[in-house]
Parts: sequence; structure tokens; C-alpha cells
Amino acid sequence: MDEKSERLLTEATPVSTTCWLEGPVCDALQNIYFTDVRGNRILRQDRDGQLTVFRGPQAANYPNGQALDPQGRLVTCEEGDPETNTPPRLTRTDLETKAVEVLADNFEGQRFFGPSDVAIDRKGNIYFSDGVRPFFLAPFTSASSRVPATVMRSPSVFRLNSRGVLKRILGDGDVLQPNGVALSPDERTLYVVENDISEAGTRQLRSFTLTEEGLPLDREILVEFSPGRSADGLAVDVDGNLYVAAGLNRLRGTAETLATPAGIHVFSPLGEKIDFIPVFEDSVTNVTFGGNDMRDLYITAGKTLFKARGRLKGARR
Repeated sequence: MDEKSERLLTEATPVSTTCWLEGPVCDALQNIYFTDVRGNRILRQDRDGQLTVFRGPQAANYPNGQALDPQGRLVTCEEGDPETNTPPRLTRTDLETKAVEVLADNFEGQRFFGPSDVAIDRKGNIYFSDGVRPFFLAPFTSASSRVPATVMRSPSVFRLNSRGVLKRILGDGDVLQPNGVALSPDERTLYVVENDISEAGTRQLRSFTLTEEGLPLDREILVEFSPGRSADGLAVDVDGNLYVAAGLNRLRGTAETLATPAGIHVFSPLGEKIDFIPVFEDSVTNVTFGGNDMRDLYITAGKTLFKARGRLKGARR
């Protein structure tokens, strides 16, 4: 980044500390909802800083990435809980009543690996990744007849349209270990993170042009993170710049190096790095915009929720 250019971000300040955090979203009342994947719960922090458990742990189903739909309902990727025989699935929660609706818990009779991240367009069409179950969770096994016995053939990205029709739009080698997903402000581009931690694993941020029907075409590699830790979740501002949670501060016994510093990496829509804000906590997992003017940036990393200030407004997540 040019030293004379104006920074898009301010320093990140811790505002809450818990466990393995993910999936931050900010509602219209400035409440922040985020997941504690390891702790099996969804947390809520109000605009005054009061932290409460919104759901969990018995009924949280190991939640991961989240997004709000156009009606303000919370859509959550759930990794699945073998203790309760609840499969990996995608759910939608009414924030007022806390009523939970299952949107998808299988594809053509095959069980998901574990939905990771989700993005929703203005019409209510939902894009979500189904990749590898987090390493710190026990493998999902179930003898229950209500849980599909067959598992998906390969990690995938799905589109659930506003009429409830589920379609696999990337799979069978199109994606390898997809995680973070996001849409460009005009909703014509889908961004997908690959974050395989193995020696020869793919660690990239990719973009796909979307057709009118929401199908991906013309894959492009925007950012190569290997040999460092890849990205995880991401957010987009009104100019289409990508705010990407990536990197490590310390080695963690994988093939990843420290070549990618831990923090929020900001890239232009063409993949050019234009800003960076370091985060001292491992691992930086996700990021979202919020606040009255959509310029507050909330970052989940390890056991801490951080807040930074952006110069540009965030696009709707």
C-alpha cells in the first residue's frame, strides 16, 4: 500500500472475550450476534456492551458462519451435534421469537460435511459453503434413522433460492475445501475462500461471475495465500473492496507458515492489497460491518471480538 494513501481502517480494539468465535452479524438495532463454535453457542452483545447467550449449548448444534436475510432473520451454518443426533444443517432464526426453521439438512439424501459460511442476496437467495468440519470438533457420527447415513461426495457450495429450491453450484473438484463466501455489491460476483491446511493444500481467494440464475462462471484467483494461512471469512464495502480475515501470529502444527500476517487484509475487487489491520489474536476467523452508518467493523478472532472503524460503508451482508 502506498504510504501516502488514506487508510480504510483504524486499529482493532477488543470489546468482548469468550472462546472460538465466528459468524459476526449486526442487526438493525446494533446488536451483534456471533458464534462460539467450540463452546456450542450463539452469543449476543447489545449496543451497550451487555453480553448474553442467545442460544446454546444444548440447542445450538455447533454454529459457525451467519448472515441476516432481507427480513432481518438470522441464517446460521451449523456443524452438527452427535450428542443430540442433530445433523449438519442450515437454519433460520426469528430474532424476536427465537423460533428456529431448518432450511436444509441434506442434499438429495446426502448429509452435509458441515456448512461453514453463508451470504444472502437482496432477493433472499442464500449461498453457503459445505467444507471440512473444524479440526477441534469431534467427528460427526450418528446411528439415528432421521440423520442421512450417506455423506456428500465432495465439499461444495450451494444456492438455496428464495422459493426453497436447493442446488449445488460448485462441487466435484470445482472447490476443494471452501469456507468463506461473500457477494459483490452488485451481486454479480461470488467470492469463495479455499483454505486447505495440508502441505499441498489450496489456500486462495477466488471469484466467480454469476449468471442471472445465480450460477457461477469464469473462476478467477484473486489472492494466493500459500504458504501462509489462507483466509476464513470476509466482508465487502460499498466500493467492492474485500475485507478478509486471514493469517497467523504463531505456527499451529500445520503446513501453514507465518507468511500471511494475522489480521484484516483489504483487497480491491481486482485482488490488489490496499490496506491491512493487524490482529494479535489467533485465529482471525471472520468480519462484518455494522453501526448506524455501517462503518463499524466487527472482527472475530480466537476468543475475542474486536471493533475497528472503516472509512467506507459496508455493503449489506
